[in-house]
Amino acid sequence: MIALAYGVKPYQISAPDWLAATRFDIIAKFPAGATKADAPKMLQSLLEDRFKLATHRATSEHPVLALVVGKGGPKLKASSETPVAIDEKTPLAPGQRQTDGPDGPIRVTVDTKTAGAVVDMGLKGKMSYKIIPATQSMHIDFSMVTMSGLADMMTQLFAQLGGGGGRQIVDMTDIKGNYEASMEISLADLVAIAKNAGIDIPVGTPGGSAPAAGTGVAADPGGGGTSVTDAVQSLGLKLESRKAPVEQFIVDHIEKTPTEN
Repeated sequence: MIALAYGVKPYQISAPDWLAATRFDIIAKFPAGATKADAPKMLQSLLEDRFKLATHRATSEHPVLALVVGKGGPKLKASSETPVAIDEKTPLAPGQRQTDGPDGPIRVTVDTKTAGAVVDMGLKGKMSYKIIPATQSMHIDFSMVTMSGLADMMTQLFAQLGGGGGRQIVDMTDIKGNYEASMEISLADLVAIAKNAGIDIPVGTPGGSAPAAGTGVAADPGGGGTSVTDAVQSLGLKLESRKAPVEQFIVDHIEKTPTEN
């Protein structure tokens, strides 16, 4: 909610740990004549009035994963199509939900049968992913994606696996245009990412069934696919640990018990 109200991304927010786990029921109404464009300012007022939220912004060097061109150059296929902005007036399809990201609306279509989803980021392109039981891997397709979109999508995907502690992936390729790309990552590597972030994902016995949708349980960690590092390198790119200026949205004060209406 803070991200939506102040136009920042979740990884930019520096706040007490309890904010990521404590949930609230918030009831509010749009005043007559208000538009969607008015929502962020009204959310700010709500947070400041009911939670006594006090914040400031600061830019400082933070560890990031830089997406850069690898040795031998990029191995990307130029897209023959151009992405289009999401039309918020178009009704949501079955299984689809929409969130308002800092860079515009994002539509996600979940497929429970494959434990996968399609993420449409509008002008930044699309990402689809699904679990492949036969190879015990996750297959990911990027369509009409820009390099900044690729970095954002990978940040979002790995943040879902590893919680809020994952580093931001930043595009430093200087590559322009829209591209098609695919990668296949082993479930073992995805489990390792989550465990390194402190999330204990149970692993089934070899030869077991595929992960149940929404459970985050990997069946056989010795299956196919490659590591995240190798998957990125297959695109002629690589991830490097660097420091970069990142704007931080710092929560100076917030009440755990909000003021009621």
